[in-house]
This record gives sequence, C-alpha cells and structure tokens, in this order.
Amino acid sequence: MKGHIPDVKIEEIKSRANIVDLVSEYVTLKKAGRNYIGLCPFHKEKTASFTVTPDKQMFYCFGCGEGGNVFAFLMKINQMAYPEAIRHLARKTGVAIPERAASREEEDRDSLREQIIHVNQVAAIHYSNNLFSPGGKEAQAYLKKREIREDVIREFRLGFAPDGWRHLKDFLEKRKIPLNIAEQAGLLVPGRESSLYDRFRNRLMFPIEDASGRVIAFGGRNIAAGEPKYMNSPESAVYVKGRNLYGLNRAKEEIRRQGYAILVEGYFDLMQLWNAGITHVVATLGTALTGEQIDLLGRYTSHVAALFDPDEAGKKALERSLGLFLAGNMHGRAVILPGGYDPDDYVKAFGKESLLDLIAHAPSMVDYYIENAMGDRGTFEKDREALRNSLSLIRHIENAVERNLFIKRVSEKLGVDQNILKSEVSRTMPAFASGAAAQKRQATSVDALELNLLHLWMTSPEKIAMIAETDILNYFMSPDLKALGEKLGTVATGAGHFDAVAFISGLPSGPVREKLLKKAMDEGFHDELMRDRLFSDTVMQIKRKWYREVHRKLKAKMVKAQEAGDEARCRELLSEKENLLREEKSQVAGINE
Repeated sequence: MKGHIPDVKIEEIKSRANIVDLVSEYVTLKKAGRNYIGLCPFHKEKTASFTVTPDKQMFYCFGCGEGGNVFAFLMKINQMAYPEAIRHLARKTGVAIPERAASREEEDRDSLREQIIHVNQVAAIHYSNNLFSPGGKEAQAYLKKREIREDVIREFRLGFAPDGWRHLKDFLEKRKIPLNIAEQAGLLVPGRESSLYDRFRNRLMFPIEDASGRVIAFGGRNIAAGEPKYMNSPESAVYVKGRNLYGLNRAKEEIRRQGYAILVEGYFDLMQLWNAGITHVVATLGTALTGEQIDLLGRYTSHVAALFDPDEAGKKALERSLGLFLAGNMHGRAVILPGGYDPDDYVKAFGKESLLDLIAHAPSMVDYYIENAMGDRGTFEKDREALRNSLSLIRHIENAVERNLFIKRVSEKLGVDQNILKSEVSRTMPAFASGAAAQKRQATSVDALELNLLHLWMTSPEKIAMIAETDILNYFMSPDLKALGEKLGTVATGAGHFDAVAFISGLPSGPVREKLLKKAMDEGFHDELMRDRLFSDTVMQIKRKWYREVHRKLKAKMVKAQEAGDEARCRELLSEKENLLREEKSQVAGINE
C-alpha cells in the first residue's frame, strides 16, 4: 500500500507538469493569444469558453465556472482522488515518489478507486504473460486464425485467462494483494462458504482502459464452445457501462489528426481496422451507444463515422444513435456495409482503401435516416409512426436553423404541411437555454469587497501576514469569507511558497471558488504602489460598509425605542451611536493616514 506523499514531491510534480499538454490529452485546444481555448469537457457548449493559461498553469471555464490546477483537472475529468491524481501525474512527469509502509490511518484514507486500478493493472500483466506462455497456445492460435498481428496484440495488451477456478486468485495472494479489492474490481466472484474464485476462465482477455490509459475493467471472449461468448467486468467504483469507449486512449491523437472518429461495435472490429492501418477508431464495448459516450468523443472531434449493419437491427441502432448525435451536437455519417459484412470481415475482404472510400462517400445520418430508415410513404399508420419517430428526433436539435432544415425534409418526405409540423414541434419542444444560461447555477450572493481583498492577499503572498496583524476580518459580514480569510492566514503562515491556484483548487465547489478562479485568470497587479493603494482602499470600503450596517441596525433600534416611549433606552442608544461615530472616524482616518 502506498503511503504519504511528501510536499516537496508534489511541488516537483507541479513544476514539471505542463497543463496545456495535460489538458490536450482530453480537449482539442487552439491558441488564442497567450492562452489556449477549447470546448469545455465538463458541460455541453457550442462556443469555446474553456480557457487554459500556461503562465499560471491553470484552467477555467467561463461557461460553467469549473477551474483549477493540473491536479484539479485530473480529479474532475477522471473522478480521481487527490493522491491518485498526484501519483498519476508523477508517473507522467517521471517523478519518483518514495514508498514506505502506510499507517493504518493512511490505509483507511487511500482511495478504493486507486486500489481497484492497481489490482486491474496487476491482473492485466498476469493475463498478458499467460497469453505468451506455453499455456496460452490455444488463445494464440485463435488470434492467428482471426489474423490479428502480434504488434496489435501487444498494443492493446491482450491476455489470456486459463481454464481454472483460482489461477488469478493464487497469483494475487502470492503478491499480498487484498482479495476483497479484487472482488470489488469484478475479477473474483464469491462462491460457497465465503470462498472466492476467478470470474474469467478460458477467455481471451481485453483490458478496458479509460482515456488516461488506466485499466478500469476487462472484456473476455470465450475461445471454446459455450455461452456467454463475451463477458465484461461488472460495474465498479472505476467502471460504469456506457461511460467509456474501447481504444480511445490509443486512438485520440489520430482522431484529432484525421478530423473524425470511426465508431464500431466490437473488440475484433476495432482490432481488424488497426490491423489494416486504420487507427482513428473506437468501439462501444458491445453495448448500445450512450449520450455519455458521445460527450466523451466530443472532447476530441465533432465528426463521427458510425458503421452499421444493413439489416433491420442496424436501422434501429441508427435511429437510436441519431437522437444521441443530434443532442450532442455531433455530425455523424451512417456507413452501411454492403453484403451483410461486419467491419472485421469487410476490411479483410476489401482492404483499407475500400473502407475509407466507403466512409468518405457515406451520407450524413440525417440524410440516411430520411431517405432510408423512414421508408417510402405508405399506410396512414406507417406514416403516423414515421412522423412520431421524426418528431422525437427533431426535439433533440438545439440549433434553430438545423431544426428547420430537418423539419423541411420530413415535411417533403411525408407530405405534411411544414407550418403544421413546425407548430407541433414548437408545442412539445424543450426550452433550450444558450451559452452560460444553459449551465445556470444557483445564485448565491458573495460579498464583492471581501472577496476582492482575499484575492489581493492571494496574489500578494507577502501581505498575507496582514491577516494576523490587523483586525480586518472582524469587519467581514460574510461568515464563509471570514472563515476563508482565517484559513488563508493559517495556511500561508510559515510557508516557503504559497500557490494561490492550488489553494483555490482545494476549496469546495461553489460560487466563492468559482469567482476566485475567475479572478485568478486575470493578470495580477505588477505596480507595487497601485497594489498597496488597492489594499488600503478595499480595507477602507469594507470597514465603511460594516459601519453603515451597524448604523442601520442601531437606527432601527432607536425607532423602536421611540415608538415604545422608552426614553432611557433612547439615551442609551444615542450614547452608543456617538461612541460608534468616534470609533468609525478613528478607524477610517487610520486607514487614510
């Protein structure tokens, strides 16, 4: 088990990491002045509002407010725990983290996700070694029969799970890996009398990686007679069906270069395309396409060529997929393979260039749907069903121009008056919100003056000592910002280096974190005189605001005492007011001196 990560190593990792390179693994970025911009991976948008600033090694989305440093990005994009993100980036930057036995407290704190990924990695190595051992000859023969080259086999780290009940279990026990973690990863299955046995037996193994290359699950293909032919890992803390795409980690750069992705269904469809030299391809892991997979692909491209079978099942799959493509603002082509071929067989029979030519001349999904999937006009019932299906698709189209073009085509195809169709669509359309409004967050008031002072302190670490030396936090009217100011003073006291972006990234999600991140994106004040003036002006305004509020409350008390005819209380409050005025004059004068 991994133990504590020294702060000096965390700083070394940050100094070596380049946030532009890291984010580019997940988002297509374009240079814009000194910054880089792209479509936000954390919310749907058509206009890029996601900004990466290499000078400050931070990112910020002006649409949804998400932002932070390299660790915050990894934690958000991959749902990693903080230690997991540190170790992941340490491996990428070549920083060696000293290992020692963890304390019980550290073990309890260690992420379950990290432990599952570790046991999956160990299992992947074990399966791969099995495949290239004498015991893997049957699996090797199967792959040779499928004409999969060895370099492709090694690229995707294929492996073999021997036929037996405890091969993997014994292997993990020898390495002192907790079997309960292997069970939660789906590698072991409970049997009789609380025993555990191997889930995958006599199967060709496909490690399933996330976009970062971490092994999060496995697929297993039976190489003998028997069902099920394919078996996947169950869902776990790191793997959820429909959220990942097989091969994406290895295909994403080629997808960017080619400008589009090829989408297939199965492992061997993808393998055979790689065999032929087509590497911008991903697979859906044998399940129906999901909106989350479309969003995942959308990080790298807005164009996808999806390969469908020409049968009735293929038409239904296309119709389901079209709605997802429209909702995800994705431009899809419907590639219908002729003669009942699947991608595996087609590329073996006709080769790479033939398949690429088929893709190049494939119609858009919308065109194919209207001209083929809808069918010709028929009975009233058939036309009505076609119209209902079309209406459900039209509702997914957010862009008004594209929506009207679709309506026009459907109107012409079914002979329905276009205005009537528009009226029906308008009646049942969801209310699309555009831009930042689409990601509207709960409005919470944040005191601008107090937030500005905290930001000034963060950008001028040498002045953070003022928090302890002055009583300004006593004039904060926001309890949350006052607590944050106290935390800022504590964290920065005695620190050799204060990282404002890291401090903000570690704050809980909410409007304060969001606004501070946005301020951090702005250029700092380089003129010392101007910075000092801003400090004193902001402090003065905070105090004046506090005194105005105290005066307001005091006035309300005096009115209440007068209405009650309580002269003693009135004299007491009047004396309190005079004292307050003298105190205010002294405080404000002290600031201006």
